[in-house]
Amino acid sequence: MSQNDTPSFAFPADLTRLQAALHQARAEHEALVRTLPWSVEPMPGWAPETNGNTGEVTKPGREASPGYTPEQLAEDTRLRALVRDLSEQVSTHPFWGTLERGPQLVDARTALKSHPDVLADVAGQPAAA
Repeated sequence: MSQNDTPSFAFPADLTRLQAALHQARAEHEALVRTLPWSVEPMPGWAPETNGNTGEVTKPGREASPGYTPEQLAEDTRLRALVRDLSEQVSTHPFWGTLERGPQLVDARTALKSHPDVLADVAGQPAAA
């Protein structure tokens, strides 16, 4: 299906704003997670395991984790809750009840994620006219 064949939907402005906020919250959480230690709690690391005959590394090692700082844990918790709340608001929005269950509903939910107004909101640009 080409972009021109994609069905268009008249999404309410509040739903596109919610979806944009969800995209933004997920991106912020993903960015945060990339900076965090691998374990929430302090954990010891381990040496890599190697094959005794070939010397090939069969299981990589890992450095010790200092665990999350209280600030890191608070921000992770805040962003997880925000993503969960926004996901719930988007998925239970009354607009979905106006569509017939089945392919149309699936197409609409998919289209919302890349709707021009949503993407413009995420990019901080004015929505397309």
